[in-house]
Amino acid sequence: MAWSSVGGINAKQYKCGYCGMNVGSDRGWGVSGSRWRIYVCPSCQKPTFFDEAGDATPSPAPGNDVAHVPAELAKLYQEARVCAGAGAHTSAVLACRKMLMNIAVTQGANPGESFLRYVEFLATSGYVPPNGRGWVDHIRKKGNEATHEIALMGQADAEELIGFTEMLLKFIYEFPARVPPSTHP
Repeated sequence: MAWSSVGGINAKQYKCGYCGMNVGSDRGWGVSGSRWRIYVCPSCQKPTFFDEAGDATPSPAPGNDVAHVPAELAKLYQEARVCAGAGAHTSAVLACRKMLMNIAVTQGANPGESFLRYVEFLATSGYVPPNGRGWVDHIRKKGNEATHEIALMGQADAEELIGFTEMLLKFIYEFPARVPPSTHP
């Protein structure tokens, strides 16, 4: 794909909100007399708009990809990240809360339990790292706040919960899958 009438503009380094790559681009369009710019990502060829303040649309999704996560959980985690990147912070927090329930059921908890039972299952079954119960409980509490109260969640809330969720996914799925098979009987 090639953009028409793309020109040379002041170079900018940024993280692409589409492909997630850290890139540098000097190709795109600018508005005369303004700092508004549209840069074309050299990796995926998609456009990113930067306003006067330098804020990008689309914003890069917070967090990182996690390997070896079951497909449905990976999709929900990506949904939380995309929501946060789009400024839908309350939705991102709610998705992180839902992740706890889905992770628990994937690991053997009974469907239809109370949310607190899912958190207890994760903690008592060894799926929460040592000293990690506090942050799993924090996801539960923030998720409950987003579900049952009128207050909206902010960017810091969403990014914090995505970070905690990422670590939980790495602890349960990615790191165990990276352990080489044992050669001892």
